[in-house]
This record gives sequence, C-alpha cells and structure tokens, in this order.
Amino acid sequence: MPLLKPTHQPHFSPEQLELARRVAAQQAAPYREVLRARLTLVLAEHPDLSHPEVARRCGLSPKTVEKWRRRWEQQGWSLKDAPRSGRPASFSP
Repeated sequence: MPLLKPTHQPHFSPEQLELARRVAAQQAAPYREVLRARLTLVLAEHPDLSHPEVARRCGLSPKTVEKWRRRWEQQGWSLKDAPRSGRPASFSP
C-alpha cells in the first residue's frame, strides 16, 4: 500500500535554507539544531516524501518528522526548541 502524502507542507525561504546549510555543516552547533537543519534541507529538496522516508534519511523517528513539519507550517521556521513550562534551570547549560 503506498504511503499518503504528508498533510503539512512547510515552505522555506532562500535565507532559511542558507542558514540550515551553515548549521548542518557546523562542528560545534547543538546536535538538535543540526538534526533540524538536515531535516529542513531534506524537506526543501523532497517535500512530498512520507514521514517514514524522511525519518530514515535524517536518522529521526517519523513522529519527530511529523511534529516539526506541523510546527514549521503553523508557527514558522526555527531551529530552536519551544520555551519550556515550569521552573527555569538553576544552572547554566
């Protein structure tokens, strides 16, 4: 059975793609941001791929791919985590 097309299709500007390329190539960038940058580049190149196929190419879970596709479409593109609720950390990262 063929996989359905993803319902969420984020769109990326040339500036966002350039930033994603730079972050994906950095050695000292936070690992989560590098993964999201790689995800951005794969989605920009192949927007119609299913969640499992994109996940396989990026080394992520299909749920994570779906989450970021939905978030980027609804809230705009960012490589940063969303603010967390609760008490702020009492030590520096």
